[in-house]
Amino acid sequence: MLFKGNYHGASFAELLQVDYPHLMPQFASQLPASSDVSIPHGTTVLAFKFAEGVVVAGDRLATEGHRVASRDVEKVFETDSHSLMAISGAAGPCIEMARLLGVELEHYEKIEGEALELDGKANRLSNLIRQNLPAAMQGLVVVPLYAGYDLRRNVGRLWKFDITGGRYEEAEFEATGSGGLYARESLKNHCDAGMDRDAAIAAAVRALTDAADEDRATGGIDLQRGIYSIIKVCTETGIETAPESEIDTLYRALLAERSGGND
Repeated sequence: MLFKGNYHGASFAELLQVDYPHLMPQFASQLPASSDVSIPHGTTVLAFKFAEGVVVAGDRLATEGHRVASRDVEKVFETDSHSLMAISGAAGPCIEMARLLGVELEHYEKIEGEALELDGKANRLSNLIRQNLPAAMQGLVVVPLYAGYDLRRNVGRLWKFDITGGRYEEAEFEATGSGGLYARESLKNHCDAGMDRDAAIAAAVRALTDAADEDRATGGIDLQRGIYSIIKVCTETGIETAPESEIDTLYRALLAERSGGND
C-alpha cells in the first residue's frame, strides 16, 4: 500500500510538517499569558569522551523557580542504539523533543534501510531545536547535549547546541544547565580521554556531585530516597546504563574521601 500524502522523504518531522501539521509540537501556543507561571526545568547534564566511547550523565532534579518540581526526572535518553540526548531547559519540551528525535531516527532507518550517520543525527536534532525557537523566545528553552559512537569513524563524539539550533562539536567534554559550570570545572580536573570505563563512571559521579555542592538547583545523589544520577555509556557495542549499585559504591567512596580531608 502506497502512502498518498504529499511528502515522500525520510524525515518523520518533515512528514508531520507537510501532511500532519496539527500533530507537530507547538509549545509556544501552550504557554499561559501570565509571566508568573513557573515551568519545571531540568538542570545539570554532562557528556565526555573516554577510551572506548562517550559517557552521558544527568542529575534527577527538576525545579520550578526555587521549588522542587520533581526529584526523579530522567534527563538522558537513548535516541537509538548508538546515540544519546541529555536534556536541560524547560522539561516538557525537552522530553518531547528527545522522544520525537528517537522516532525520527527510527523512521529514517526504516525508510532508507540503514541508520543515519552520527553527524546526520546531530543535524536532525539541530533542526528540531530551530523549530522550537518561537517557544524558546517565550521561555521554553531546550538546550541539550548530544553524543554517541560514530561507527564510521570508530570514535565517540559529542555536540552542544544553542537555542537557535547552532551545533558545536566538542573535543573532550561539555556540561550544561544551572550546574554546568561546576561540572565542567570538575571534568577539566578529573576527565581524561584515555581513561577506561570504570574511571569514566567515577568521573561522572564526581562531576555531578561537585555541581550539586555548588548549585542548589542540581540534585545530588539522594541516599535517603534511593535516587541516583543516570549515567549511560555508549561504545561500539551499544549503550549501557551504569547500575545504581555501582553509582552508590562510587558515591560513598567519594564521601569517605572528602570526609577524610582529601579532594
